[in-house]
Amino acid sequence: MPPNTRGFHVINPIVNINNGDDVVIPEDDAKIHCAIIGCGMMGQEHISYIMSYSQHIQIDFLCDPHEPSLAKALSVMRKFQQEKSSSTILSHEPTTFTNEDDLLRRAALNQIDLLVIASPNHLHTPTLLRWAKHDLTILVEKPVAVNKEQISQLRQLSQHPEWNARIWVAMEYRFIPAIAKLISLLPTVGEIKMVTIRENRYPFLHKINGWNRNLANTGDSLVEKCCHFFDLFRLITGQEAKLSKVRAIAQRGLNYETEEPVPDQQPIIDSAFVTLPFKKVSSHDGAIDDRWKNTIGCLELCMYAEGSRHQEEVIVTGTKGRLEAYLPENKVYMYQRPSHKTWNDRSVPPPVDSIGRHVFDCTNVKEVHGIDDCDLPTHGGYHYSSTGVEWYYLLSELRKHKRTGTFKPQVSLEDGIRAVEIGLKATSAIVNNLDDDDDDED
Repeated sequence: MPPNTRGFHVINPIVNINNGDDVVIPEDDAKIHCAIIGCGMMGQEHISYIMSYSQHIQIDFLCDPHEPSLAKALSVMRKFQQEKSSSTILSHEPTTFTNEDDLLRRAALNQIDLLVIASPNHLHTPTLLRWAKHDLTILVEKPVAVNKEQISQLRQLSQHPEWNARIWVAMEYRFIPAIAKLISLLPTVGEIKMVTIRENRYPFLHKINGWNRNLANTGDSLVEKCCHFFDLFRLITGQEAKLSKVRAIAQRGLNYETEEPVPDQQPIIDSAFVTLPFKKVSSHDGAIDDRWKNTIGCLELCMYAEGSRHQEEVIVTGTKGRLEAYLPENKVYMYQRPSHKTWNDRSVPPPVDSIGRHVFDCTNVKEVHGIDDCDLPTHGGYHYSSTGVEWYYLLSELRKHKRTGTFKPQVSLEDGIRAVEIGLKATSAIVNNLDDDDDDED
């Protein structure tokens, strides 16, 4: 996660756990009643933005088996209440649970409009399966699954007639201002041919009972962390990766050497390169074999790169130009290839002034997303304010559903599943490589 935590500070006092297509949000409509499962880091980020939209939505229920996490979640609520009203007394105190079964009974009583699932990764699918029969909307954090069995369960149940829930997968990276701006500029680069995504970051943070060190809980780093990026590959190219051709190399065991190892398990991935071709395109002139024209992608992950100038980089190169988005710089650089007229002597490099160059500053989140009908909360969090944008669109879709009965998530369950599938395929390729003991012969 990016280190953009400006304005998001968790206070930990002692508390008692009381076990249309338009995007204008009507002021006079009834509030959305929300429940949250999982009150750790991401649960708290969602809470902070929900509190910023408190005129439209209220948190009625919090659920987490770890009572200190519930305490911190309540602290976040009080902090943002104080910023809005100079009072730490909540205008609406949520009911808290340490057992999900108790919360599920509230759904049966139609007391929940929206469920947020921000629990440990391996619990996302079981929770979806338990709640899917209820007529409510679910925002589920990525990844939606951590193995093939869970993917199969989700696909089967999503086709079942008793599936009533509306699913929106939380892929915050789609809404990061610089990435959103890059996506809006894609038509300028012509036909997309190469996509490179790079993340240089710090190791995984400590979680409750070290759950994120266990491969069975996460699907490993290329699922837990990189499903965000595989989702971006699909979004940017508008194509599906050819799973049988995904290739990866990785390193393990560089971080966490001072921690107690998980028994009978290899270390989680610290760094990797993943290459992925996309479904082939048709040839226009027949002069070159189609397979040499396919869009190709490359992911680079390094989780021992604290202090890198750029933590995330997204680079898209097409037949007419190139786009580069950098974070936390939050800028997009656009380059346009020279024409034969501006670069007529091809025996020398192109003149500097023959290449079109533009820089887009994306610090104004509302301007980047074209939002001008509300005071968009941009207090930071862990995703460069994108969670606030995600909530803006989700709340708009919920209001539209109340008016029209239709619901179209910007990130569907199938989107979430396909991102996980790429991560699982890349991880399995690494495992296969490690199992191959044949040495190269000179």
